[in-house]
Amino acid sequence: MRVADRQRVKIVSLHQWPRTARPAMALQRELAGRVETVSIRRGVRVLAGVDAAFSPDGSRVIAGVVVWDLRTRAVIERHVARTPCTFPYVPGLLSFRELPGVLAAFRAIQTPIDAVLCDAQGLAHPRRFGLACHLGLWLQVPTIGCAKSRLCGTYREPAPSRGCATRLINAGETVGKVVRTRAGVKPLFVSQGHLSDTDSAVRLTLQAAICYRLPEPTRLAHQLVTRERKK
Repeated sequence: MRVADRQRVKIVSLHQWPRTARPAMALQRELAGRVETVSIRRGVRVLAGVDAAFSPDGSRVIAGVVVWDLRTRAVIERHVARTPCTFPYVPGLLSFRELPGVLAAFRAIQTPIDAVLCDAQGLAHPRRFGLACHLGLWLQVPTIGCAKSRLCGTYREPAPSRGCATRLINAGETVGKVVRTRAGVKPLFVSQGHLSDTDSAVRLTLQAAICYRLPEPTRLAHQLVTRERKK
């Protein structure tokens, strides 16, 4: 696909936002069936990195999106949105706290995006519907979960060299891979979101992890929301 052929991200109207855990879990189970497993094409160039933080009093979500050129390694644009936090902290329901803010930040993005890297889980989730899957359905863009910690599953520690990976298994199913993005540092838990698959998720994560443990777009998004939280 040529750059001129890309289109801006169009945010669909997926659902209303529940305020409590039980309807949120039911919605996850329903929407998990809509997640599509598709290999992300090669030649991807423009990536978005996503991260979120919370105001010191916990009342607001501070969401950041950084758009990054994989070829030139340059930031194209960045945006922050501050929105009310209307959902309680419940493990496994992170997307219901963070996504309203993340989507608000995406509404300001002007650049067409090839794929999105999330500092969160994708398929590696008890209901197979982590934040990366959820965001992918809203954006209809390939999404990847690149989490710093495990939410579910078991694995063998990958070898210490960059690029080494082992399977993350939950309930007998491979839900992602544990990937060493830098020699001698802790691995990341990489899993597909929507319109992606495990192999292409790992490939893009390694391509974007140019110097540090985290892929550069999500590392920059984390720095962005950390600075904004301190203001």
